[in-house]
Amino acid sequence: MHVFYSDHCDFPLPPGHRFPAQKYRLLRQALLQRGILTAAACHPAEPIPLDLLALAHTPSYIQAVLEGNLSPQIERQIGLPWSPELAQRSLMSVGGTWQAAQNALHDGISGNLAGGTHHALADQGMGFCVFNDVAVTALALLEHGWVQRIAVVDLDVHQGNGTAAILGRYPDIFTLSLHGEKNYPFRKVPSTLDIGLPDHCDDATYLTALREGLSAVLDFHPQIVLYLAGADPLAADRLGRLDLSLEGLAQRDRMVLEACAAHAIPIVLVMAGGYAQPIDLTVEAHLQTYILALDIMGTP
Repeated sequence: MHVFYSDHCDFPLPPGHRFPAQKYRLLRQALLQRGILTAAACHPAEPIPLDLLALAHTPSYIQAVLEGNLSPQIERQIGLPWSPELAQRSLMSVGGTWQAAQNALHDGISGNLAGGTHHALADQGMGFCVFNDVAVTALALLEHGWVQRIAVVDLDVHQGNGTAAILGRYPDIFTLSLHGEKNYPFRKVPSTLDIGLPDHCDDATYLTALREGLSAVLDFHPQIVLYLAGADPLAADRLGRLDLSLEGLAQRDRMVLEACAAHAIPIVLVMAGGYAQPIDLTVEAHLQTYILALDIMGTP
């Protein structure tokens, strides 16, 4: 199983900023230190080509990000201070998902140790998301004609408004979002199927809802699944407001992975959100996703 990373491109944040940028490097280090992945299976992500980025984002927004001309309002919406390093890192984050999708079509599974930036809209970013890696990758796959039907399984605790807005007019893409109904974003854009969950939702309630969502995804007969395996449904997450345990997240991942394996559907893993305190819990949640992925789908 091959994965792609972009944590070699740091971007500056002010002291005390709540975005846990270190989780990406910590995850890669843990995957290597525990022998879950080898160094040969981990590849630095390449920046997404701008012509592919433009499939999902407007030229004026792309230019504003690359040149540092974002309006103060949009920079506040993103929640990350602009820098040349942030712009480059954002290109790599999208590129990593695009590279992982190409690899998954060959091997059956691949991952981006970043990505899941599902709040970014065509002409603006928001919610720590500059560009929408999943939307870009889905449209690039269709553009190349490599697949005809794509499913996005978004299990970040926050609704995938940007993905829904960009991909909603494409009948060959199914978007599922399973999220906290009262959580961010407060103006949600309809996905193909949205399943809103109450605050303090437990493992059993969550998994019952996911079973319903996966059934609809499989009825769509996708040729690839882009899976946002967010760690933020955890009870310990600062921004999640759900009460899932690590074991509940493991059961969630197993359901998605086994469904794809049973139907021979290639799957791309992206990280999405995770804001637990301590951060080790977020890293552990992402680690178990990869342990399960290797166990269920790790052999090409």
